[in-house]
Amino acid sequence: MMEWTDRHCRMFHRQLSSRARLYTEMVTAQAAIRGNREILLGFDPAEHPVALQLGGSTPAALAEAAKIGADFGYDEINLNVGCPSDRVQSGKFGAGLMLEPDLVADCVAAMGAAVSVPVTVKCRIGVDDQDPEVALRTLIAKCKTAGTTIFVVHARKALLQGLSPRENRAVPPLDYDLVYAVKRENPDLTIVLNGGITSLDAAEECLKHVDGVMLGRLAYQSPALLADVDARFFGGAERSVDTALAAFVDYAEKKRAEGVPLHAMTRHILGVFHGRHGARQFRRTLSENAPRYDAGIDVLRQAIAQVGAPVSEIANGIVAEELG
Repeated sequence: MMEWTDRHCRMFHRQLSSRARLYTEMVTAQAAIRGNREILLGFDPAEHPVALQLGGSTPAALAEAAKIGADFGYDEINLNVGCPSDRVQSGKFGAGLMLEPDLVADCVAAMGAAVSVPVTVKCRIGVDDQDPEVALRTLIAKCKTAGTTIFVVHARKALLQGLSPRENRAVPPLDYDLVYAVKRENPDLTIVLNGGITSLDAAEECLKHVDGVMLGRLAYQSPALLADVDARFFGGAERSVDTALAAFVDYAEKKRAEGVPLHAMTRHILGVFHGRHGARQFRRTLSENAPRYDAGIDVLRQAIAQVGAPVSEIANGIVAEELG
């Protein structure tokens, strides 16, 4: 989810669910150590629970970056062993690390020694010519010995030779049964399933076999479904998309006053009215006007007004409910 789940995206998603755990974009260990930490790692306290996802393959650097993340207040530090992008492959991290399970174990051991929050792993079931039945079990066993107990498994291979990163998200076949089997074999571990989940009904079916599900593109492209997550999976109160959007308008107005470009925030909400009357006009208004350097919060209000009541009342400043 690089360049997708930034702090503005996460703030919007948090208005839709108070309980789902949010994950950052992958940040390289070196960037966390040497870069502008407030820009790369800063987040709003309202985002909790939130996990920092790191990329890298040097245990000492990852330990230092994990410590920085923990000091920022992240609830979890996640090591990415699943991203198939070209940049990741050239940097010896991401999915390529599936080929080096001993190194991954050394990395998580160093990270775990540096922080008190959970250190977790997000991985594939294998890469290229690996046998997933062996590769996944080997990685999990070695990381378990190193102290990691939580694994997020994208239930596809990554084919680093021959497929683009986009194709790697959809072309390799899913193997949920393998992930389910690994959970049965390791009842003491927390296994979270990722990949190919197309609805909350599908997520609920998966939860019969594993401890959690991670939603990526589905949550980003159709964020309104997150409004049902608290009530359906956590026994919480129902959430309103309209109320969540009202809160995000307030957030965006404050950030715009601080100099944040409107498009940097509104690009994450284009799918919120998918299937709703006026959704096309909403997207068009934002797509055509929010990228202007001088675009103000009025553009967002005008876009919302395209959808009609009760959301139009948000645009006029009438609705002022607060999220619980």
